[in-house]
Parts: sequence; structure tokens; C-alpha cells
Amino acid sequence: MNHSTHFFKTACVFEASLIIVALLLGWIADIDPFAMLSFSEPAIAIGIIGTAPLVLLFLALEYLPQKSLVDIKDLLLRTLAPSLHQHDWTDLLVLAIIAGVSEELLFRGVIQPWITASWGIAAGLYVSNIIFGLVHAVTPLYAVLVTVVGVYLSLSMDMGGGDSNLLIPIIIHSLYDFFAFIMLMRLYRATGVKQR
Repeated sequence: MNHSTHFFKTACVFEASLIIVALLLGWIADIDPFAMLSFSEPAIAIGIIGTAPLVLLFLALEYLPQKSLVDIKDLLLRTLAPSLHQHDWTDLLVLAIIAGVSEELLFRGVIQPWITASWGIAAGLYVSNIIFGLVHAVTPLYAVLVTVVGVYLSLSMDMGGGDSNLLIPIIIHSLYDFFAFIMLMRLYRATGVKQR
């Protein structure tokens, strides 16, 4: 098995294992990770439309020359892109969906309501997303950006009006990750960056 295939399978298994973590933490906290998940056409449409602001943010950050942003891009091109570029778009979509489902079940389905139950709505929103940012902290700025994205994903659950729906941030997260994977793969192929 080559490095790229090993990395891809490991990434899929790791992300999928977060569903087990969500179920375990949910059992401890007496929270059903799937309680706020409801399938509906409006939620799907809102999720698709709700991806646009994150895509625009990604594209805007791509053109800013700040060193800290360039460092993030360079790090991802050296570490993640070499494995991604050897896979086709369907593989990247599968990985993005697994990541979107598992991370949203864990962070928005369990951790946020658990903190909310103990410390209130504001703490649930901000503390859960600071944790979300910290677990993605490849650089300090990246952790801050992911925290902001996490707050957006949390707020998106209520975009449909009525009850909160976890399907909306799952769709946004999955589609955004897919877009980011494709863009990173294309940039890697265009620049010819080689893995160290």
C-alpha cells in the first residue's frame, strides 16, 4: 500500500471514529448526537447556499499576501496535498462527507449542547468552537480561523427557522471541505510542490 492510499484510509478511519467518540460522550452526557438531525429539502437547500460564504472566505484568503496565511497554505501543500492529489474527486467527496458528518455530530451534536446545559448558550457556542479550533490548530491563525468557521456552523443550525437542524452544518462542512480539498489538489498540481 503506497503512502497516499495509507494516508487516505487512515484519514477516513480517524474521521469515522469520531462518530464513536460522539456516541460515547453522548452516552456519558445523556445527549443523543442525532437528536437535532432532521432530513428535509429546505435544510439541504440552506446547507448548499450556506456554503457560499465559506467558499468566498477561502477565495479571499487565497489572495491575501500576509505571511501567516501563506504559511498555512505552504504547510497544507507540503503535508496534505501530496496525498490528496493522487485521489479522484469521488474519494475526496467521501472523505469530506465523513469529516462533515463525524465532526458535526461530535462538536455541534454533543459538545456544544453539553456545555450549553452546564454553562449557558453563549458558553456552549464559544467554548465548543474554541475546542473545535484547537483540535485543528496546525498554526495559531488556522486555529482562530477554524474557531470562527465553527461559530458560523453552530449558528447555521438555526438558519432554517424552527428547531435547530444539524443537517445544515453537516452539509456546509462537507461541501466546504470538498471544495478546499479540490482547490488544494489543483494548486499542488499547478505549482509542482513536492512532499518533503
